[in-house]
Amino acid sequence: MKALRFLALRFLTLGVALAFASAAAYPATPDIYPVPSQARSDLAAALRTAAAGHKRVLLDFGGNWCPDCHVLDRYFHDSRNLPILNANFVLVHVNVGRMDANVDLARRYGIPLSKGVPALAVLSSSGKLLYSQTAGQFEDMRNMESSALTAFLIKWKPVKPGCSVVDASC
Repeated sequence: MKALRFLALRFLTLGVALAFASAAAYPATPDIYPVPSQARSDLAAALRTAAAGHKRVLLDFGGNWCPDCHVLDRYFHDSRNLPILNANFVLVHVNVGRMDANVDLARRYGIPLSKGVPALAVLSSSGKLLYSQTAGQFEDMRNMESSALTAFLIKWKPVKPGCSVVDASC
């Protein structure tokens, strides 16, 4: 009986040690999406910023629970995409909760949440919808390359006077 208790204690100790080791190896992912109630005020502020800076608004519908949303956010901030994003867009993260929050905003901007997240919509600086992902194009982002986002950003960035649409640095 004593040997059985000792063995059980060893397994328990090993389990606790493994739990701590895995927590250190996989740190918690930070929240990307603010509380759902913040979406409208974030969108209003983004439209003001976009109008002042002659940029477009990029709405990113998703949730903090979504691994593909975290991959997309990493791609937004990589060395190839961040300069394009910052020069041409005002990014707004719209928290859809568990597909039960900001459903009206998703519908307003043509995002069918049933197709999955993340999903993007592009607005002009005046708030006009220019494009929305309607087929879940980025819902499997973890199996896509950063270059897919690069192509998207280049395609939907505003064309500035004297620039070519294919020049990523213009």
